[in-house]
Amino acid sequence: MSSAFNTPRFVLNKVLAKSQHEGDGAVVRRGIGRSELKNLDPFLMLDHFSVSPPAGFPDHPHRGFETVTYMLEGGITHQDFAGHKGTIRAGDVQWMTAGRGIIHSEMPAEANNKGLQLWINLSSRDKMIEPKYQELPRENIPTAEKDGVEVRVIAGEAMGVQSPVYTRTPTMFLVFSMMPGSEWHQSIPESWNCFVYVIEGEGVFGSPSSSPSMAHHVLVLSLGDGLSVWNNSSKPIRFVVVGGEPLNEPVAQYGPFVMNTQSEIEKTIEDYQQGRNGFEMRNYWRSQ
Repeated sequence: MSSAFNTPRFVLNKVLAKSQHEGDGAVVRRGIGRSELKNLDPFLMLDHFSVSPPAGFPDHPHRGFETVTYMLEGGITHQDFAGHKGTIRAGDVQWMTAGRGIIHSEMPAEANNKGLQLWINLSSRDKMIEPKYQELPRENIPTAEKDGVEVRVIAGEAMGVQSPVYTRTPTMFLVFSMMPGSEWHQSIPESWNCFVYVIEGEGVFGSPSSSPSMAHHVLVLSLGDGLSVWNNSSKPIRFVVVGGEPLNEPVAQYGPFVMNTQSEIEKTIEDYQQGRNGFEMRNYWRSQ
């Protein structure tokens, strides 16, 4: 059988995102950012989170990267020390560039709240830029459908539709739903690192002869110009395909601070403790 691509991507590594506690009583399934898969340049972390009141993610800082939050169910209310405030609900996306510094809280808006949060590294030249938000309500996320396959294009392009999101670190973030019996072939820039996270259901990825991959697994893909997926099961499958151009820079990380060197991390901790270089509001602000 001939492939849809010159160099099709295959599954190199499969990691189960196991549940762990995070924040204030929240439960996350961490797929990237755990011992089996520390990072996948430019991606630092992937969490499939579940949070119910009174649990949440109270005031916490970030520097040097971006966070992408995609809500699957319920809602999350976020506010930051620059006065930015809002609630994202099922199907909405918040793309936050922390840059030189943000302190914010993320708290549950409903009884049951589930979503994905991806951390994307910024290059050394972008780490100290001003913070910025891009928010996309679900009705503004481009979608397309073909032969039993639906895609929501959060970043990048699929089925001829393109996302309006500007990605400083070039990134694709596609959410697919595939009906039983459907197949899809997705082009991916050849040199980008790429992974799949299966939200629900099971599918065959890369090669029609490979064994099905189940929910809550991260699939790290080999390099190549595209990925083929088959749903041979009797139920729909939902998954994300995330790819990004590798930065090929050293990563120094201390929790929510991500820089290039240990001395930059020490300076960041100092900046945070002393409320300077982007953390000036630290001493005056508490979320409501």
